[in-house]
Amino acid sequence: MVNSHTFVSTLLIWAVPTVLAIVFHEVMHGRVALAFGDETAAHAGRLTFNPLHHIDPFGTIVLPALLIFLHLPVFGYAKPVPVDFRRLHPRRFGMVAVAAAGPLTNFALAAASAALFKFVETLTLTGLTAYILPRLLAASVAVNVMLGVFNLLPLLPLDGGRVLAGMMPPALARSYGRLERFGFLLLLLLLYTNWFETLIDPIIGTITRTLLG
Repeated sequence: MVNSHTFVSTLLIWAVPTVLAIVFHEVMHGRVALAFGDETAAHAGRLTFNPLHHIDPFGTIVLPALLIFLHLPVFGYAKPVPVDFRRLHPRRFGMVAVAAAGPLTNFALAAASAALFKFVETLTLTGLTAYILPRLLAASVAVNVMLGVFNLLPLLPLDGGRVLAGMMPPALARSYGRLERFGFLLLLLLLYTNWFETLIDPIIGTITRTLLG
């Protein structure tokens, strides 16, 4: 049985970086799309960093809380930012840039959190701050690395799949795009077999440990 006080404190420490990581990820998709000529996200009011505009009740709240409760790697998702790839100029490079913006933002947040973590280690903190702040920053590193690596997997509809499709010759990209209907099934297969633990988890762990020193 999980101690309720431990669970609540752990949930609070992980909730803030998880929500921020997800929101920044989605907002940057929209902002890069705007830079390449697509105003869809802007018109939908999705370029704000206000979490209320991006939260998906299950993906942003229930799923991360459940993973924390089960002591599994924490990740989640927000409502996808709408992007009309037909409006991007140039279209193919724009698609690659928009797709890559989310994971690259997460890696940047992970690096910034790690730098702050190392700075905090040099300070003399006391009380609740000494307990919460280092754990909050370490959680931010772990969550952002997880989201960055996971979303770069070369599977549609993940960002890595969009990047790969944008780099393929058009005919091959169209054939690859038809596999998107099976993307969710492949993701479930990856998550609920030992593939994730064997192939992906070591990458996430290595990057996280390297950043935290």
